[in-house]
Amino acid sequence: MLNGKHALVTGGGSGIGLAIARALADEGAQVTITGRRIERLEAARGDQIFPLAMDVMDEFSVVQGVEEAVAARGPIQICVPNAGIAEGRSILKTDMAFWRTMMATNVDGAFLTIRESLKSMVDTDWGRVIAVSSIAGIRGLKGAPTYTASKHALLGLIRALAADYAKKPYTFNALCPAYVDTDIVDMNVTSIMQRTGKSEAEARATMVNVNPHGRLIASEEVAQAAVWLCHDASGSVNGQAIQIAGGEV
Repeated sequence: MLNGKHALVTGGGSGIGLAIARALADEGAQVTITGRRIERLEAARGDQIFPLAMDVMDEFSVVQGVEEAVAARGPIQICVPNAGIAEGRSILKTDMAFWRTMMATNVDGAFLTIRESLKSMVDTDWGRVIAVSSIAGIRGLKGAPTYTASKHALLGLIRALAADYAKKPYTFNALCPAYVDTDIVDMNVTSIMQRTGKSEAEARATMVNVNPHGRLIASEEVAQAAVWLCHDASGSVNGQAIQIAGGEV
């Protein structure tokens, strides 16, 4: 389905990003995966998957990285701003460094990635921007006001771009998963244990129980939603926040 298409996936070395990269490659796309740690990206390299070191918090790195990817594999027609930080902290324990790091990654990084990708996408006759947000972009996530604010901001950016390009052959949507079985969950388990004194099982259950169907979501479930948004039949799906949350309402 995606033969001849070039996709860019930030944070593509693991978790949701890697699952999306593999799913797009399986459909024939050439996929550039980016991240700060080239060794992790190299481990994910495949016949259709190409690693590129890029830091979404650094404007020059994003500009240079996207230019390099376009020079190597052509215009970006599928842009997946996925790189992000997921960490909870109460507002009274949130300093400006924590706030700015979260916003610089989850909001600024997505903005830069989309802006630079659009420079080549708008010269083509088809394009998809698929941002990875969170269920926290739809509702307030208890104990994580900074993360929640960043994911709400990302949805605002996607909706505005969908309106800007509504009459063009490009769509802008966001995937909003609840808790997914990734390394981020493992890190949050440790954080919850340290903050609350809960056991590992209790800390994991704190996240699992947020998902109404009582289990963590597989990365591949999120990836298949991204593939669906690339189908020609989804061309009228635009400006949407698609929940992959096990029945969250």
